[in-house]
Amino acid sequence: MGATVKQLSRSYWWMLLVRAIIALLFGIIAIISPAFALLFLVYLFAAYVLIDGILAVVVALQERTAYSRWWVLLLGGISGIILGLLAFFWPGVTSLVLFYLVAAWAIVTGIFDVIAAFSVRARGVEWLLVLGGVLSIIIGIIFFLHPVASILAIVWLLGVFAIVYGVILIVRAIQFRSVLTA
Repeated sequence: MGATVKQLSRSYWWMLLVRAIIALLFGIIAIISPAFALLFLVYLFAAYVLIDGILAVVVALQERTAYSRWWVLLLGGISGIILGLLAFFWPGVTSLVLFYLVAAWAIVTGIFDVIAAFSVRARGVEWLLVLGGVLSIIIGIIFFLHPVASILAIVWLLGVFAIVYGVILIVRAIQFRSVLTA
């Protein structure tokens, strides 16, 4: 084993283990209490959008003499701040609105995929693109018709993914740790 691998293993195996524990905890919470996990995800989104908006406003104000369209960045930052605050104060509405936006996005992209598949006349119809587009449309419609069940399913899928990912990280951390004893 190279010196670099041993140094990386020595320095970072425990970080993998911490990431694994966090992933496992989130996965277990998502399966046991999906409402709490969804609330956490909405607050995480709100924090990101709020911080991003604040930083955009700061950059816009600092660069207004050097950048002629600084006001566009300022407006984007202000809208981010407003959206972040709305998400913090109304997390239930935020999660539902975001979910409906995802559903609409799935339908629209699905329609465009199907159109694109039939638009490529030189090579014939791209049937995999048609299949992907139709599946996207179906998922979008299901999301619109059954939003609560769909949100629950997505949170559970995220939970299962987090648990599997956490187990993989634990195995990797043990492998890194064993490099130290070899």
